[in-house]
Amino acid sequence: MKLPFQHPPSSLCILRLSAIGDITHAVPVVRTLQHFWPQTRITWIIGKLEATLVGDLPGVDFVVFDKSLGWRAFTRLREDLRDKRFDILLNMQVAFRASIASLFVKAPIKLGFDKDRARDNQGLFTNASIAPNPRKHVLDGFFDFLEALGLKERVMEWNIPIPEASHQFVAEHIPPEDPVLVINPCTSNRSRNWRNWSVDNYAALASYAHEQHGMTVVLTGGPNEMEQQYAASIASACKHPLINLVGKTRLKDLLAVLQRARVVLSPDTGPAHMGTAAGTRVIGLYASSNPYRTGPYQSLDIVVNQYPEALERAHNLRVETARWGKRVRDPQVMDWIPPEQVKARLDEVMAQTPSDCS
Repeated sequence: MKLPFQHPPSSLCILRLSAIGDITHAVPVVRTLQHFWPQTRITWIIGKLEATLVGDLPGVDFVVFDKSLGWRAFTRLREDLRDKRFDILLNMQVAFRASIASLFVKAPIKLGFDKDRARDNQGLFTNASIAPNPRKHVLDGFFDFLEALGLKERVMEWNIPIPEASHQFVAEHIPPEDPVLVINPCTSNRSRNWRNWSVDNYAALASYAHEQHGMTVVLTGGPNEMEQQYAASIASACKHPLINLVGKTRLKDLLAVLQRARVVLSPDTGPAHMGTAAGTRVIGLYASSNPYRTGPYQSLDIVVNQYPEALERAHNLRVETARWGKRVRDPQVMDWIPPEQVKARLDEVMAQTPSDCS
């Protein structure tokens, strides 16, 4: 079999295990396949947590990879795939774990990233690659896989199912009448991962949203101690009461909360992209990373982008010449985002009607 396909394949396997933001980026790829190749059987190998968000997408067979099992996860994956054959594998994750997982996928064509993007020796596990064009958004890079198959049009839809219980969660915790600002203040707690704006800045922005726009402010985030302490500090510093849901939402509940919001404020982290998937405008706070690579895809026009200044300030580099995806790892980098710019972005969104923001 050669690429691109002259006819739709009978079966196709997507390998994308994580993380939450990248999983949401992959959903429009699935929607495009379903639209143009409705007879193609789609299987998605996905992480256990990530499956709780998108594992109920209609028309997709999910195979869950539970990394918490260690090497036993690969044994279980081998059993789950034992009787499955595919016309092609789309290996959309450059991680050694994903490459090992790809060994258990029976497919004559294993399509991976081009040389510049195939980190962790992914090229040793694939026999075809997408076209080289690395200086683009991660979501656009996923669509390069479909272009390699011959599909050049896109269906930019998510429509991730939200259960009634999650809508009920929103109804029980958020008043129905006021416009809602969701602040998801923290990124994952990893070494040298300086992407969180300060407590004082978040608190001041929350107070501003309440005073200037009559907004109900909701905090969201994960259950770890760092995020809960951060949220408690924001709530304490804010001039007005806010709703603290940090550590209280499952992924489907969080998606429902983000859908309820008029606007989301977040640094570079998964819930920012979940906001996009929910159809909500997202003010992304970017200094450590390049929003044109990892920003909220449908809201790049309202991102607060201090990355060019940070890159030059920390490394004496320009975006045009720096390695694509280069991070600015400086503990002070998010302090370089001016609060007045964030307020201006919020004013801009609130000046529009909700239909203009959709």
